[in-house]
Amino acid sequence: MNTVTTVDDFVQLIADGLGLPVTAEDVDRDLDQIAGWDSLHLLWLVTALERQTGRSVPMVELLRARSLGEIYAAVTS
Repeated sequence: MNTVTTVDDFVQLIADGLGLPVTAEDVDRDLDQIAGWDSLHLLWLVTALERQTGRSVPMVELLRARSLGEIYAAVTS
């Protein structure tokens, strides 16, 4: 069920689902440097990741995350 196995899968999920123009190069940028990113995107991402992976996402880690890379690491660890 886990269809978010690589950083590229993760970035594609964000780009397709949110319509944000993110690439793998954006993964290590601070979230406030991602054009159009806001807290509502995080809520959508949590829902999408839980649906894609079939498991709960660690909310505390996601709320502390400062980059997409940190979110990806929390979800895949």
